[in-house]
Amino acid sequence: MTNRDRLLILFEQLIAFDSPSYGEREICDFIKGRLADLGIAVCEDGTAKKIGGNCGNLYAYVDGALNLPPLLFCAHMDTVEPSRGKQMRIAADGTITSDGKTVLGADDCAGIAAILEALTAVAESGRPHRPVEILFTVAEEPYCVGIQQFDFSKLRSKEAYVFDLTGPVGGAAYQAPTILSFEAIFTGRSSHAGFAPEKGIHAVKAAGAAVAQIPCGKIGDTTVNIGTISGGTADNIVPDRCTLTGEIRSFSDKEAHAQFDEICNIMKGAAKDYGAAVAIQGTANCTAYRTNPVHSAVQRFESACSRLNLKVDLGKTFGGSDNNHLALHGINGIVVATAMNNCHSCAEYTTEQELVNAANLALALMLSEDL
Repeated sequence: MTNRDRLLILFEQLIAFDSPSYGEREICDFIKGRLADLGIAVCEDGTAKKIGGNCGNLYAYVDGALNLPPLLFCAHMDTVEPSRGKQMRIAADGTITSDGKTVLGADDCAGIAAILEALTAVAESGRPHRPVEILFTVAEEPYCVGIQQFDFSKLRSKEAYVFDLTGPVGGAAYQAPTILSFEAIFTGRSSHAGFAPEKGIHAVKAAGAAVAQIPCGKIGDTTVNIGTISGGTADNIVPDRCTLTGEIRSFSDKEAHAQFDEICNIMKGAAKDYGAAVAIQGTANCTAYRTNPVHSAVQRFESACSRLNLKVDLGKTFGGSDNNHLALHGINGIVVATAMNNCHSCAEYTTEQELVNAANLALALMLSEDL
């Protein structure tokens, strides 16, 4: 099994690094060193230059003695803000938090720690394991920017476990949505609001009229949200520019794009009503996927949990992850819970035992002889 004390030290080392999105250099170099200590050759790709970061995705292939198809294990190296200067606190009951001034960083250092400790335990035990691929990505938090630059032709695995889900270990998500973001820039004409308001074309009013008509919230299995709106330069000037941004999520990729088309029509209509113009840009950040719950990747996960006496909880998530992009490239996988809770907040926490459970789960999957 895994080593509890070694795992906790590793987790504390990982969260001590400042690793904001696009700034994962230090944690990346640390992981490289750990893999090198295990005799694992690791490759860093050229994603840094492509996305304006200081670090690329890390990839490694570990050959195995078991004559079985390889499995891919994936986690991301970046953390959401506020994350600089993270300090770990362990309560008497084993609960692990930050000092309250930053996030803890269990999202996704818990996933990284689980995978690295499992690899260490495999090497230490000398037990035969199946071939394993490792992918640690950058800039996952801003809509999975990093993995989108990865060369997927390198991967040999057809099944994956992405260690990046909230909740107790034993939980996993087999379905996730399309996430489509959009930006609309309304352009009108400026004029003095006191002396000649009739000569202006009010871009903010055009955008506001559009927002009033766009249905937000839940629409069946789809959600729509207008997140920001900004425009104008001064109280006495009719604003000639207004920008609004929003997001659509749906378990149906087709429905997400249909909603986007409807929103575009609403915004174009509102712009026309006010004599303004509008330029709209949409970005499909993640594409919806569904891994069949009877797929071997899921059944292997269930078997591993059973051997570890972990309660299995399969479900859907309305969040995106690197698994969306793996699925887009023909890799069947699930997103595995890794002992992270209250993520994306300074109240984030994990526990000692759950970190151990996550590492033991990764180890069980690496040693699994299940097809």
